[in-house]
Amino acid sequence: MKTGFLKYSSLLFLSVLVWSVTPHLAVAQKTPAKVEVPDWALPGSATHKQVPPPLDFYRETRTSNKKIGVFEGQSDVGAALVPGSSSYNAATKQYTINSAGYNIWYTRDEFRYLWKKMDGDVSLAADINFPDKEGYLDRKAVVIIRQSLEDDAKEAMVALHGGGLLHLAWRPEKGQNLKETKVDQRGGLPASQIPNEKEIGLAKRIGIEKRGNNFALFVSMAGEPMHQVGEAIQLPFDGPFYVGIGFCSHLPDKVDTAVLSKVVLENAAGKVQ
Repeated sequence: MKTGFLKYSSLLFLSVLVWSVTPHLAVAQKTPAKVEVPDWALPGSATHKQVPPPLDFYRETRTSNKKIGVFEGQSDVGAALVPGSSSYNAATKQYTINSAGYNIWYTRDEFRYLWKKMDGDVSLAADINFPDKEGYLDRKAVVIIRQSLEDDAKEAMVALHGGGLLHLAWRPEKGQNLKETKVDQRGGLPASQIPNEKEIGLAKRIGIEKRGNNFALFVSMAGEPMHQVGEAIQLPFDGPFYVGIGFCSHLPDKVDTAVLSKVVLENAAGKVQ
């Protein structure tokens, strides 16, 4: 009799405990954390101009040291309001990068970065594809070399925007504003070498070369051999540094996707192809 009473009491206690905890769990699951976007991070539009972030603004980068393809790790540089993700298809050699992020510009960056630590000369190139053709025009797929994983690190990058803009950009020192050199719509090629010149779309392939302290932009507009466009810029780096590919939706709280494939990553200059 005493044993039965103890069992009944135990069951009654557990029932009350479950009843009291469950409603709170349900509420927690149905109430997502509110994402607040600072005014400076809102993208440019007809009614809004994006401006540099406050000089003291900082978010610690989120990093996973899990290998992905030829890269040693991946990071949400600048910790965008919505976490990014990435995957690699070994059969197709495609890297799919999903990322929010207000920009890769001004004095700090927010983007998903797949990286490898390297030293010395570097050749890096990749085919670029934006699956959603209606995405924000200023989203950026990049091949990029950074001194560190901090959001305001010294860096040099070649970026292809969703609207077709192609440029070589660099942050001369930690915390400084980026500088850039833009590439004309034909990627430096004569019109005779571009099929259907009047219907030029996005560059097919972009690349960056580090030769000593010199950084140069390479491009293939329509499948022709990769070629350098413009003059190299000079930017000293301390080794080791981070080399890799990345993407930013240019929308602080909305994720978009870029697919980068046929990646060439060599620890030598003159290998961009």
